[in-house]
Formats: sequence, structure tokens, C-alpha cells
Amino acid sequence: MKHLATLITGVAFAALPALAQAQVSDNVVRLGILNDQSGVYADYGGKWSVEAARMALEDFGALSVGGKTVPVEIVAADHQNKPDVASTIARGWYDNDRVDAIMELTTSSVALAVQQLSKEKKKITMTSGAATSDLTGKACTPYGFHWAFDTRALAVGTGGSLVENGGDTWFFLTADYAFGHALEADTAKYVQTKGGKVLGAVRHPLSASDFSSFLLQAQGSKAKIIGLANAGLDTNNSIKAASEFGIVQGGQRLAALLFTLAEVHGLGLQAAQGLVLTEGFYWDLDDQNRAFAKRFMSRTGRMPNMIQAGTYSSVLQYLKAVKAAGTDDSEAVTKKLHEMPVEDFFARGGKVLPNGRMVHDMYLFQVKTPGESKAPWDYYKHLATIKGDQAFATLAESGCTVSW
Repeated sequence: MKHLATLITGVAFAALPALAQAQVSDNVVRLGILNDQSGVYADYGGKWSVEAARMALEDFGALSVGGKTVPVEIVAADHQNKPDVASTIARGWYDNDRVDAIMELTTSSVALAVQQLSKEKKKITMTSGAATSDLTGKACTPYGFHWAFDTRALAVGTGGSLVENGGDTWFFLTADYAFGHALEADTAKYVQTKGGKVLGAVRHPLSASDFSSFLLQAQGSKAKIIGLANAGLDTNNSIKAASEFGIVQGGQRLAALLFTLAEVHGLGLQAAQGLVLTEGFYWDLDDQNRAFAKRFMSRTGRMPNMIQAGTYSSVLQYLKAVKAAGTDDSEAVTKKLHEMPVEDFFARGGKVLPNGRMVHDMYLFQVKTPGESKAPWDYYKHLATIKGDQAFATLAESGCTVSW
């Protein structure tokens, strides 16, 4: 298939002839990592998420189903941030390559499209790269899981922190697609519940080449906070352009509503210092995180962010669910994914709600100054832990109306 970028097979399984017959379709468990590997989100997830998935496969070890060892394969492809391209790849994976589940799914418009296709095909999606809370809200499906974070959690973390510290007037600079719209809406709602006001918003295309006109509108609003409801290189370029316009020097603050370690690294501490952000993982938060990050660094030359760590967690949990179910049948595995607690370095005591939202703690960080950073990738100061039940919407709040 022309879209197939890579095929990774667990080395430990390749020479094992004993395969489960009735319990596993085509005698192989096959997972797809579908994300942006060449565009604006290539560092945000990209090939680094594929490597995290490989690590999860290796750490899980041999998958035994029905007393027999079953090989596990990972396929990966670049969806180019285009829902039609992603849907074509996913359909081919399901129809021709017998893929059992798709993970990562950077870009909300892509994730929504693939999750809907997967519902029709009765296949599982476990999204760690896309943000829109609609995935477990109005667009929820019986087979869709949202793993690492969502726009609601970002609004509670970054938005809530800034409002509570005096940032009570907002203007949004928003990526003009599903993710940006959801992030702006969730943050605006949370700002308003805290007593703040939204003075306006402007929308820019994905991968915008020039942010000048958008930032001039934001500057002219006189809002205390300019909320950047974008991600990846769009956020980096927004911050660079804001610096050129002297926006922060003029007294306004920037809120990078979806900003991860990968973007901080790409932008550099000189430009990123002082930004407040929310992530579900930081490599230097504790010993478990450091152990994973050290291994990831040795393989990739970089530290992981929450998307890559979340991809590891979702792949590992899927394999645990297949083992527990004794089959790769979507209905049985979905049931186990809803029942089983999530316990790994990424999620401590995580739980999956009936709408597929995996609830775990999130963390509020501030980017260090160059003088505060003591080593490469030493970028964050931990400000607060946001408990999962506070960060994520309840089933009743989510808007999900699917009944199981």
C-alpha cells in the first residue's frame, strides 16, 4: 500500500511459530500509528510517537492468547494533517492490511474523521495527539478512546491559572479548524466561569506563513491575555512574531494553550521563558518519568513530550486489554479497556470513563529562564498538579449521548 511508511515487528515474536487460531483475527495483532510526520506537528508527535509505540511493544513482551504466542506488528504513516488522506489510509489499513486499532491521530479534524470511520468498521481508536474534547463529547463512539489530554484539560490548567492570577480579559488567536475552535470554546467558557471576559478572537489557517495581521488585532484589543489556540510550529511562529511586535513588552501576556516540551525546545528558552502551560507528562517530574525518558533519549536524541508518552501508554494498555480479553475482537477489547485501571509512568491510577475519556492527573508548568535551566531539556518549573477529576469533564458534562 503506497501510504504505508513503515512496518515494525516485535523481534521477540518473529521466529515464534505457535499462533493463536480462533482468538486472534489473521493470527496477528496489528496496530497503526497515524500522525503528522512531515508538517507543522512533526516534532509534536511524528516519528517520535512511532518510536514510543515500539518501546511499548518491546516492554510488554510476548503476547500470549489462548496459551499461544501471537506476533504484534506496528504500521505507521503520515496523514499530512488532511482528514481525507487520513481516512484513505485508515480504510486501507482496515480493509487490506487487517489493522486492529489506530493510535496517536495528531490533528483534531483527522482524529474526528478516523474515529467516525472506525466506528463504522467497529475498530478501536486511541487518540493521544489530537486535542478536541468533542472526541469524547458530541462525537463520541463506542470504540473511541482519548488518552493524553484534551482542550478541556488545557482550559482548566493554563486558562484557569492565568485568570486566577489577574488575567481576566482575553483575546484569542485561533487555528481555523476543529482543534482551534474547540480549544478557544473550552478556554473561553472556563475563563467566563471564573469571572473573566473574552474581548474577541481572530482565526488563522493551519501552517500560517504570516501572523502580523492577526497579532495586530490581538494587540489592539488591549486584552490582558492573548490566548494562542493553536499548536506546533503555529504556536512557535506566533510567539516569535509577538516578540517582534513588542506585545509582551507592552504589558500583554501570551497564553500558549497547547504547548509541549517539543515546542519549547524548538523555540528556545530565550523566547519561551515565563510561559505557563499544561502537560500530562514531564520527563523530570519523578524517577519513573526519568527512567522512561532516559531510554527514549538514548533511542531518539530527544526527551519525550506528553503526546509521545501518551502513545506509549495507549499501546501498552491496548496490549494488556487484548491479553485480558483473550482475543483482539473489538467488542471484547473495548470492554476491557473500559474496565481496567491504567497504571504506568504516564498515568498513575488512571481510569476510563464510559465515553472513552482516560482520566489522569495533569500538570501546570512554567518555562524556566535560561539562567534557571541547569542542563539540556531542563525547561520546566512545576507549579501545580491538576487532579484528573478536575481536569477532565464528567460523562454528564461531556455531551456524549452514545449508550452502551
